[in-house]
Amino acid sequence: MRVPVGFLAKLWSFVYFLPFFFLLLVLGLVKASIICPLVVGIIVIGNSAVIIGLWIAHFIWTFYCVARTKRLGLVLKFVVLLLLPLPLVLWPVVGIAASFLGGIGYGFFAPLLATFEAVGENVRDKFYHCFVDGCLPAIKGSCTVLRDFTDFCFHSYFSYMDELSEKVPEDEKPMDVKLSRLPSCLLVILIAVPVDVLLITVVALWKSPYMLFQGWKRLLEDLIGREGPFLETVCVPFAGLAIILWPLAVVGSVIGAIISSLFLGLYSAVIVHQEDSLLMGLAYVVAVVSLFDEYVNDLLYLSEGSCLPRPRYRKNMSSETDDSNNGMKSRRENSLEAKLSSERSRTLKWSGCQYKPVHVWDWLFTSCEVTGRKLLHDGLINIKDIETCAMKGDCKKLSIKLPAWSLLQCLLASAKSDSSGLIISEDVELTRYNAPRDKLFEWLIGPLLIMKEQIKKLQLDENEENCLRRLIIRSKNENPEDWDDSGFPSNDHVRRAQLQGIIRRLEGIVTFMTHIPTFRRRFMNLVKLLYLGEIQAAAAASSVTDWRAL
Repeated sequence: MRVPVGFLAKLWSFVYFLPFFFLLLVLGLVKASIICPLVVGIIVIGNSAVIIGLWIAHFIWTFYCVARTKRLGLVLKFVVLLLLPLPLVLWPVVGIAASFLGGIGYGFFAPLLATFEAVGENVRDKFYHCFVDGCLPAIKGSCTVLRDFTDFCFHSYFSYMDELSEKVPEDEKPMDVKLSRLPSCLLVILIAVPVDVLLITVVALWKSPYMLFQGWKRLLEDLIGREGPFLETVCVPFAGLAIILWPLAVVGSVIGAIISSLFLGLYSAVIVHQEDSLLMGLAYVVAVVSLFDEYVNDLLYLSEGSCLPRPRYRKNMSSETDDSNNGMKSRRENSLEAKLSSERSRTLKWSGCQYKPVHVWDWLFTSCEVTGRKLLHDGLINIKDIETCAMKGDCKKLSIKLPAWSLLQCLLASAKSDSSGLIISEDVELTRYNAPRDKLFEWLIGPLLIMKEQIKKLQLDENEENCLRRLIIRSKNENPEDWDDSGFPSNDHVRRAQLQGIIRRLEGIVTFMTHIPTFRRRFMNLVKLLYLGEIQAAAAASSVTDWRAL
């Protein structure tokens, strides 16, 4: 689309789209007012039933697992058990309130934004889609939210508690607090919470007008000039909506800063306990306000650094990170310039190739489906494993082994190539540059890239790769003795220990992934597909046999 040039052209482009925006806004508000109560009812009633129904089980099992765990020392365990009733009692109130607010947000904005998206250039029959889009999908989405929340409360939470109560390695020391440091921690909390909440609130309120007017200025420039993110026609209504709702974003940011200031103040007790110094905790109380001010300045593109004092609050802090702001600006400019140049090169290389989390999920479960059919054909898993998971919901083993096999296959293929990332399909390469900008996926993809490099250095042959694929399904891979009778072709115990460690880390990553609510829903759908496919294949084979017998 051509960008208007000149003031009159930009003004005409702005005026031309105003009627479309207001008509779409009114239609979207009408749809939202109809759909929102239905969505709120489904989410609130469903989540409330789950919360209240499982509350007693959560209460008892949480106390049992915390009392039984060896990961916490005696003093810390006593403190946790003493304070645990408060969050458990508040959980139903907070959960139901959050469900209500989340239902309102989703039920209102999903139909509204879908109305604007219906005028996209690639959408046919725009008039029909303006009225229909966002209605039924919002209701289905609320059912999906309820399903994922139920999976989290019924499966993921108990899995977390079970892991907490599991045995710990002998060399792992339990977390504990020293009683001699508790008075200093309590004292610094009494000072830090009111001071940090007050000062950070003042800084947030002081900077909020800058955020309001700079945000309006940037949005109006992009809207009138049809530049930046508002280059496409479909984005113009979003610009108008963002301009109207921008004050709410500013208010939300201030409220978020006030809430976060409470936790920042409480963290001062951690500093005192770790550094065993009350002075370091008091220094943190002052320094955290400067850090917050500097963060806000960077976010709003204001002056570099902060004029507030920043004393040392760690004994082992390097002088470079704890210097005054005099030398900080030059270092910031150099790092910023290097970052911008690298980002420009990345943008040129990966423009239009930024993957979203849903793309990675789609690849994983598609790969698991292909893997499942292959493992069934090769006899590494049988129909009883699939039936137990599909019918009884007992997927603890299969939900770990099947994705781990798929990820291992990906690591082996990536190690053989010259890729700097992960080869997730024939024409898709996942790297640090085009991976989803999501902390959860960064924690998952980062270790996978490290394991890929480790496998690459080991230079596995074909026999070792085939044996690894078999061992990751059939072996427990917990102790070195588990591989004694596995037929692994290499007798190098160091090499075997390295590979076994990689498999254990891989299974640990998959175990963490199984706690994500969407994982169980999608994995159960995958298992049902495999089960139905095996039943149809068996029925077809039986009919062919009967026909031949006739």
